[in-house]
Amino acid sequence: MSKLTDVPKRILIGRALRSDRLGETLLPKRIALPVFASDPLSSVAYAPGEVLLVLSVAGVSAYHFSPWIAAAVVVLMFTVVASYRQNVHAYPSGGGDYEVANTNLGPKAGLTVASALLVDYILTVAVSISSGVENLGSAIPFVIENKVACAVGIIILLTMMNLRGVRESGKLFAIPTYVFVGGVFLMILWGAFRGLVLNETMHSPTSDFKIKAEHQGLAGFALVFLLLRAFSSGCAALTGVEAISNGVPAFRKPKSKNAATTLALMGGLAVTMFCGIIGLAMATHVKMAEFPETDLLRSSGVPVGQGYVQNPVISQVAAAVFGDGTFLFVVLAAATALVLFLAANTAYNGFPLLGSILAQDRYLPRQLHTRGDRLAFSNGIVLLAGAAALLVWIYGADSTRLIQLYIVGVFVSFTLSQTGMVRHWNRHLRTEKNVAKRRHMVRSRAINAFGAFFTGLVLVVVLATKFTHGAWVALLGMVIFFAVMTAIRRHYDRVAEEIAAAEGPSDDSVRPSRVHSIVLVSKLHKPTLRALGYAKLMRSDTLEALSISVDPAETKVLREEWERRGINVPLKILDSPYREITRPVIEYVRGLRTENPRDAVSIYIPEYVVGRWYEHLLHNQSALRLKGRLLFTPGVMVTSVPYQLESSERAKKRAKKRAVYQAPGAVRRGPVDERPKEPAKPTNKG
Repeated sequence: MSKLTDVPKRILIGRALRSDRLGETLLPKRIALPVFASDPLSSVAYAPGEVLLVLSVAGVSAYHFSPWIAAAVVVLMFTVVASYRQNVHAYPSGGGDYEVANTNLGPKAGLTVASALLVDYILTVAVSISSGVENLGSAIPFVIENKVACAVGIIILLTMMNLRGVRESGKLFAIPTYVFVGGVFLMILWGAFRGLVLNETMHSPTSDFKIKAEHQGLAGFALVFLLLRAFSSGCAALTGVEAISNGVPAFRKPKSKNAATTLALMGGLAVTMFCGIIGLAMATHVKMAEFPETDLLRSSGVPVGQGYVQNPVISQVAAAVFGDGTFLFVVLAAATALVLFLAANTAYNGFPLLGSILAQDRYLPRQLHTRGDRLAFSNGIVLLAGAAALLVWIYGADSTRLIQLYIVGVFVSFTLSQTGMVRHWNRHLRTEKNVAKRRHMVRSRAINAFGAFFTGLVLVVVLATKFTHGAWVALLGMVIFFAVMTAIRRHYDRVAEEIAAAEGPSDDSVRPSRVHSIVLVSKLHKPTLRALGYAKLMRSDTLEALSISVDPAETKVLREEWERRGINVPLKILDSPYREITRPVIEYVRGLRTENPRDAVSIYIPEYVVGRWYEHLLHNQSALRLKGRLLFTPGVMVTSVPYQLESSERAKKRAKKRAVYQAPGAVRRGPVDERPKEPAKPTNKG
């Protein structure tokens, strides 16, 4: 069985790594940027379009508000980046928003943040993959016709790449991310040069179109609400910013400094790209509509109709700047589609790390704290992939529907995290006497206070403008996560309290009055003789062999053979008229316990050790069922006495021939910061 599963596993995710090689998987800044920042960087592919889509409700005349909305998003981005730079220095352990809120605001606030982040990471994968499939489907009809299957397939592919380890997946993702960033900057610079220096007029494919406004002449509260809704849609550009604060342990030393630098680079790149695309969209007269078939009108006033495909803003701007179908246009379009797929990688790095920390705090199953063969948190990666695939299937890989669920969770975590940081600085200021350090803390507190206020305001806006459009689903997901994690923590606490060792004498520490040993016998063969010999060695108070009579003829042969060999262990045979094996043994053992409650019963079960996977199906099934039932019987100890068949010896020899044999059960837990030091060599002093 081990060989059957191990070979494809090694082909898919690579050779297992030792725990002391974790330092080799840590990321330099050039790799960490595409790994942790691909989500906010790629959001410039759809965030500008979301702003224009919302403004189109009031017609083209409302587009002149887009620069102001972009400016508000820029201020928010810089505020969040500046705030999170304080986080990574104050809390470098990788807990991020969860650790900040849990430490400063209490466990409930921490759990709320964790629930929000888990939901946001799942949505990041679902939205990014769905958006990428839709972009790719505009060029390849097969993809859009089977977009759910394609989206799930890409999720599986990304999962396999991440199971190979953070560093390897980072190398794979770095090239397309940098090509995308370089392509966008080249487009912005070339567009600015053509427009400002050469004084050329650039036209997007939709520049001649008109927009049929759903609500003309909006003013007052209706206009304010529309602008707030457009702003909340543009805030999609901020998703993923928090991933760096959660992923600090994955950076090379000095971890906090490298994470803060990467955070600043990410913020600067995302803001420049977002503003550049908005500016070029205005200059090239891009038109977008929520319902393009009816609301986009040709110059003659006729709607474009059902056959029209509305391309993303970035694609229209690239066509205007580079020329539709040119080499640079194709390169940027391909990089955009690819980076949207890779944007999900931000969640693949943030979700498992957060899951590991929550598991360590007993809010999630402990298996999520275990590193896999490639030193990645494999269980967390698989859990994220399963949840995202389920969401994609439920929503039909429709990014328009999924994006309405987006950004609620991230702004919940933003707000609570920054509020927690304010309390963090207040606590330290009460004890700090150094003037220079106090000045630094006061400045940091001001940054975090402004961040808490601004992100809290945006959270209110997002909830008000997106709740009925689907944000309630994200809130429901947060409530479910909160309830499940609370229940898990309550279970772990209850178990810990139940199994805690008492200070004084207790029933668990008192020796049993006697030990009654039973060797289960089906036939008299080598495994039975080995089990009998081992049981005799244990020197129990009483020892007997127990057999279940299913076939009278076989039972008679067993009794005669037992007497012929003169085995000095009494053989007890229980009749089983209904041909059951397990129930008679359980009832007999319970009877012994009822007669002598202070006695311990030790049961020895002979078992075959086989080397081929199909042999497991042919042997030891009764023993497995019996052990499973005996687990629920107090005062009963079960011992398996293995007997190695020839196939097991051959399997062991095959395993030794492998170049690297990773023993089953070699579990690696938690982060290992450095390799163990070699013992110092003795020195001879004369």
